[in-house]
Amino acid sequence: MAEVEAQIGYSFSDKELLVRALTHRSYSQESSTPTLDNERLEFLGDAVLQLIVTEKLWKDFPTDDEGVLTHMRSERVNGRSLAGIFRCRGMGNFLRLGKGEEKTGGRQKPSIQAGAVEALVGAIYLDAGYTCCVQWAESWFWSAGLDEKKVLSQDFKSQLQRLAQKNGNKPPGYRLVRESGPEHEKEFEVEVRLGRKVLGRGQGTTKKAAEQVAAKEAVHKMEKA
Repeated sequence: MAEVEAQIGYSFSDKELLVRALTHRSYSQESSTPTLDNERLEFLGDAVLQLIVTEKLWKDFPTDDEGVLTHMRSERVNGRSLAGIFRCRGMGNFLRLGKGEEKTGGRQKPSIQAGAVEALVGAIYLDAGYTCCVQWAESWFWSAGLDEKKVLSQDFKSQLQRLAQKNGNKPPGYRLVRESGPEHEKEFEVEVRLGRKVLGRGQGTTKKAAEQVAAKEAVHKMEKA
């Protein structure tokens, strides 16, 4: 238990909360004695983490609008990022998994790793309260190497929205122009408009990817204007 707490960077008053946070439902289902899993803690931790991240972004980026902040929050708390933080912190060996889940590589599954991180947030919130949970979460999540501004610099849709608002325009609109190819190999073409003016077109294997390409073209045009 001391090794786990040292790795987490927090010492629990109620050790059972830590055990539960790292217990996947596959373990509790296979256990011969009643064992609580981490799903309820995951549910709680998700909500607490959303608030912690929202408050920090609100303070750190006072001039950014709601769309930009929403994107930055999503990048911080999505499953991919949480699983990456879990691996970065070396927490894999501490998970309690059922034998079946272990055999199928459950210890490396991003969904299980992300769920454990959210469960840890929920457990610390219950153990020590919101203020302490904020301090712990910031030390974990903001020292893991994810730079919001770097992430945002690759999001041309957010950049375009900011440029449009800066110039007094309405938000850009995206329209699907063409969809082709078989179901497993679709190709999408999208155009982006400001008012009636088409500023960019893009192609991609998903609509979102095509929108990013179109937005990138539009951003470059607006920056040169």
